[in-house]
Amino acid sequence: MIVDAQGIGTGLIPVHRLRQNFLDFYSDYVKRNKRTGNRHLACCLTQFRRFIGSKFLSPIDVTEELCLRFRKHLLDHLNGETPANYFARFKQVIKAATKQGYFRINPCADIPVKARKNKRRKNHLEVEEYIQLLNTPCLNDTVRDAFIFCCYTGLRWCDIKGFSIGYIRANNFIIQKKTDVEQHITLHPIARTILDKRLARLINPDEHTRIFNLPTANGANKILRGWCALAAINKRISWSCARLSFSILLQDARVDTATVALLIGHTSTRYVNEIYKRYRPQNQLSAILTLPNPSQSVCFYDVRHESIPTNAKVGSSTSATEIIDY
Repeated sequence: MIVDAQGIGTGLIPVHRLRQNFLDFYSDYVKRNKRTGNRHLACCLTQFRRFIGSKFLSPIDVTEELCLRFRKHLLDHLNGETPANYFARFKQVIKAATKQGYFRINPCADIPVKARKNKRRKNHLEVEEYIQLLNTPCLNDTVRDAFIFCCYTGLRWCDIKGFSIGYIRANNFIIQKKTDVEQHITLHPIARTILDKRLARLINPDEHTRIFNLPTANGANKILRGWCALAAINKRISWSCARLSFSILLQDARVDTATVALLIGHTSTRYVNEIYKRYRPQNQLSAILTLPNPSQSVCFYDVRHESIPTNAKVGSSTSATEIIDY
């Protein structure tokens, strides 16, 4: 009590107030600051425990060199933007610990977050594959309806998992569990039909009643892979592919990126331009056929001849007829 009293107003924290195991502080911070639908903090802690390989870590051992090695661990084991997102949460924890007196100087203040550039691109569904899924039965009717609903609305898994009657507002619904941003979407007729069918099956529902009684994320993805196999779709499709497909097909239909960003619940076009866009050309042949074709021009070289003789003087004054004569 005397030590606590002496520390009041000085900005100094007594040693007995600090956790000897930094992993305990990290775990407590995650419990206090976690958000529904956003698992970055918790998943980063899981990766950090795996990286440390021990149940105890003294704060004095958390150095800049250890932080650099942890960032490398994330880049080696994760893809895309995930390493950057996780390390940003790690820096958030270290900054909070520094302010609470665990470190005199923030050990990772000068270490920037970094994404993995050679990231693995997710697959997406094309128009004809949408139709294939619509015409193919699924072993789990709820998973089928929920995934198609996501394909026509761009919802995330965390949004559709907890999607309840309370989110519905006439033809619009308000969601965004991950970012807590309100999102108003006018439903596509197919999505509206699925919603009406699901609502008709509910008995004495209230605003907290879930419309889709879905299994775990892993269980839903296993059912989804089996359904895609029945539909003869030879791609690795996961639940997040629905949101990606929604964005790509809208952009293929010449919908501007600002509108696409609004429809998937983003406040800017950054992620539409960086992530939710087409990386694989739909038809490579049709793309390369847009290059100049000899038959489209009056002046062309007759491809039946092997080459223009080396003694031929072809300049600005040389006519197309003289070239073809060779």
